[in-house]
Amino acid sequence: MSIFSTGLKHLSKHTKIVPVFLTINNGYAAYAAASIHSLTRYTDRERHYRVIILHDGLSWVNRVRLRSLATDNVAIQFKKISSNLYLKAIIKYCSRRKGAGDFFSSAVYYYRFFIPRLFPMYDKCVYIDSDTILRGDIGKLYDTELGDMAMAAMVDPKVDVIPEFRAYVNKAVGVTYKDYCNSGVLVMDMKALRKMKYLTALVDTINKYDADLVAPDQDYMNVILRGKIKHLDKWWNVEPVEDLSKEAKLVHFNLFNKPWHYKNVPQEKLFWNAARGTGFYGELKRQQQAFGKEEQKADHEKIEALLQKANKLAKVKDPIIKYER
Repeated sequence: MSIFSTGLKHLSKHTKIVPVFLTINNGYAAYAAASIHSLTRYTDRERHYRVIILHDGLSWVNRVRLRSLATDNVAIQFKKISSNLYLKAIIKYCSRRKGAGDFFSSAVYYYRFFIPRLFPMYDKCVYIDSDTILRGDIGKLYDTELGDMAMAAMVDPKVDVIPEFRAYVNKAVGVTYKDYCNSGVLVMDMKALRKMKYLTALVDTINKYDADLVAPDQDYMNVILRGKIKHLDKWWNVEPVEDLSKEAKLVHFNLFNKPWHYKNVPQEKLFWNAARGTGFYGELKRQQQAFGKEEQKADHEKIEALLQKANKLAKVKDPIIKYER
């Protein structure tokens, strides 16, 4: 398919579409390309998919390279998030979260929660982080039955195994760690989220508490949607491990050991195989080579600061944020 084609013209013939969203800036374009490329390899040829990339101003070059990943049944389009009162409030909040260990201080992390409002033509969608690699048909994830739940997400695996995060979630967030979900892979009931005015609730809660949290977008999501998140099958959001099960449908290179930074990380071949042919492969290899000892040291210091922050906040008597429907 031509690099100047989005695949939308072909898609317009079909009414039943699987909408898949990613949110990125220029810095995440290369990782998103690998994720999208892996997605196209596992689609059901009888179905049609629409990958919609929300961004804050992607360069023309990056849009061309990402657009080239469109196939006969996977269309790719872009949507720039325009300035509005909701976004201004979130940007203002994020501007105060620039301390050590703040991995989540960019407004881009919140773009996923604009989706129901921006795309009223859809009642349901899938959202995936750009640091994910597919090993199965994302259409099957989309087919997840939500019942009366507003969303489906997987219980965060890192919270289960890292004591500092577990204590933080239980005490500071006020959600039992067995119910605390990762926001990197979501199936959204957009109709339900619009009905409950989730974006308004999110911004109102942010404005009310201005809370200094460990993973703010994820923490707010878990508090506001308490009891309304269905737990996804564990194979749809799997941590990269050496002995990866054949059942794993989606691998999430979440937080630590990014293969584009470090060598010899679990499942790095999975990532590099997906990155080949995207137009970003050489750039990603150069990025890995440039990530030297100083960058690795800074990375580990951020992680340590995050753990210390979680440990400190876990000492509170009452949850930091509260929400009542």
